[in-house]
Amino acid sequence: MSAAVAAILVGMPEPSDLRLHRADGQCVITAGSVVLFAYGESDVVMRNLAISALRRLGFTGRRVAAVMGLTENYVATLHAGAVRDGSAALVRRPAPGRPGKLADQDWADAAAWRAQGLTDTEIGQRLGVAHTTVARRLGSRRKAEAERPGQAAQAAQVQDVLAVPVGDVLPVPVGDVPGPVIGTGSFASRYAGAMLLHAFGSQAGAGQVLAAAGLPAGSVPRAPADVALLSAASACFALGAATIEQFKHLTAGEAGPLAGLVSLPGQRAIRPRLAAMAEAAEPAGLQAAFAAAMLAASPPLSGVYYVDDHFVPYTGAKPVGKGWNNKRGRAEKGRADTHVTAHDGRAVCFVTGEPSGLAGTLPLALAELKKAAGPGARIMLGFDRGGAYPQVFRHCREQDVRWVTYRRAPLAVPARLAVLTTITTGGRTRQIAWAEETVQLKDYGEARQITLFEHGQVLLQILTSDSGACPAAILSWLKSRWREENFLKYASANYGTGKICDYAATIGTNSKVIDNPARKTARDAARAAQAALDRARADLAAMLRDPAIPAPDKNTRLIPAAQQKITAAERQLTRAKTALDKTPARLPANEIDPDAQRAVLRASHRTLQMILRLLAHNAEHWLANHLNAYLRDDNEYRAITRQTIIRGLAGTITYTATAITVTLDQPPARAVTRALRQLLDEINHNPPAMPADTRPITYQIAGP
Repeated sequence: MSAAVAAILVGMPEPSDLRLHRADGQCVITAGSVVLFAYGESDVVMRNLAISALRRLGFTGRRVAAVMGLTENYVATLHAGAVRDGSAALVRRPAPGRPGKLADQDWADAAAWRAQGLTDTEIGQRLGVAHTTVARRLGSRRKAEAERPGQAAQAAQVQDVLAVPVGDVLPVPVGDVPGPVIGTGSFASRYAGAMLLHAFGSQAGAGQVLAAAGLPAGSVPRAPADVALLSAASACFALGAATIEQFKHLTAGEAGPLAGLVSLPGQRAIRPRLAAMAEAAEPAGLQAAFAAAMLAASPPLSGVYYVDDHFVPYTGAKPVGKGWNNKRGRAEKGRADTHVTAHDGRAVCFVTGEPSGLAGTLPLALAELKKAAGPGARIMLGFDRGGAYPQVFRHCREQDVRWVTYRRAPLAVPARLAVLTTITTGGRTRQIAWAEETVQLKDYGEARQITLFEHGQVLLQILTSDSGACPAAILSWLKSRWREENFLKYASANYGTGKICDYAATIGTNSKVIDNPARKTARDAARAAQAALDRARADLAAMLRDPAIPAPDKNTRLIPAAQQKITAAERQLTRAKTALDKTPARLPANEIDPDAQRAVLRASHRTLQMILRLLAHNAEHWLANHLNAYLRDDNEYRAITRQTIIRGLAGTITYTATAITVTLDQPPARAVTRALRQLLDEINHNPPAMPADTRPITYQIAGP
């Protein structure tokens, strides 16, 4: 540092005290208590001169860059230019090349889109520029969020949103408001095919379920914006987003119009809003309302339902209970969902809780099913061997519910000869051999048993409480139970029903009855005592058989010693068996270990998300079946519905004051286009409506 510079900075702190202050549009650079530079915040030339002067005063480029909020490379470029060309290099000149192609109005629109929740990438796609250009022009998102109004202002804006009549796009809300509801407008969407899901939702009364399900009696229904948010979340699950986190991979401006929102809210808005709605609802009420709506939409004429467990693994660190994960073939921490599906594979209801096996969870699922089906409804419940226990049979009998299942091994020897019968199902004829009889089940009583033969050997045995149904019908019912297995498989793969949804848990004392480790120790001690006694007796027998040992030695010394050893072993075995009898086989975990804890996962968030996922699954199921009535492709109709139409068809969604029109692009296959036109005619005959919106939706396919 030169003498002149030292004289200027005499008594000043070290360079680390260099500071930049901004106030009222002015920038002031100080070193300690001395003001070095002052210039207008928009005066780039003076800023550059200050940077060059600071570098000449001896401040490092890294320190200057940190204070000014610039990169070190930029500061180095300015300083090198000033050294080479003087102050002329610090004067900002227009950038070479053509001028920017966006007008001020374009950037005003971009700011409005960002306020609606669109990402910089989506804004850039609309404007035809890079997302980095948008970020540079509009500034940091975090700073914009920090400048949002408080909760009181947000609540006032929500009331303003709900008070505006249907018309143009409503004002853009902020914070955790779900998003502006569409009044009028036309929106191009790559997800327009998912609008067909509203056909089933309207038929099932999804709007009423989402508006009031789970709320206390007499409470105010959810706001239309909240119902639209729930509908949007269900549509996102239908589009393949397995978790709420994956919603960010969807284009917000094109997914929002599927539920009447201008744009799908971002993660910071949708997560807390869904959580708040879940915590305000009663899980049991949500499940009951959903189940009743699903049965009312299309009542199963056969009265046949299937029930099965689905294990959901938990990978957190909390002491969550363990269950058997069939996919990995081992016990793991997690929770179990027990699903009930109708005979056609539609999800009806479910219960969720700690893993305890189908024999333990089936009664809870049956209770939910009976509430949804209503009093007097005839129910035939089908389940696999996991529920084939006498206590389950007795519970079904007490609830006046018929049941059918497979017999657990070992299979019984048939008491009657097989009968060869020709049956016709689905237009196909085949011969089967079965034997029918009545058997006595331990701890239950009489049950009907049907033994199915194949190649002269017993293939399987079926147990049922229905004594009057045709054996072929019973075989068909139990064979159709694989629809439940397919539901569990494909709902998990396509709608994320196997996701844990919520890691929050209540940790308390573990009072669950478990195996007593002391019982195992006592059993091992008894086995060891028995083995010692067996060895002592074997040693005596071997000694008596050995001809090489003189008889006097055996009589006077070896036999008495062996008998004493046997007597001691018998006493030890008696003591071990007494200790084993006094040791309980199972005890509460907190009696075995006073510090034992157990985490019970919260059910409210998962229940709400599961209802949205199952609603999407059932809507696809309904749509696929109705499409196949015209398509006639039993092998691919589900995949065509899901991938080609719901997730693959783009189009335009037009909102007017009185109606909503969806114009879909033509599918690539002619057969699918023809079938879809017929399906749209069927749907348009009774136009559906969106949840929380009374405007009818009509569908059409764009012309060639």
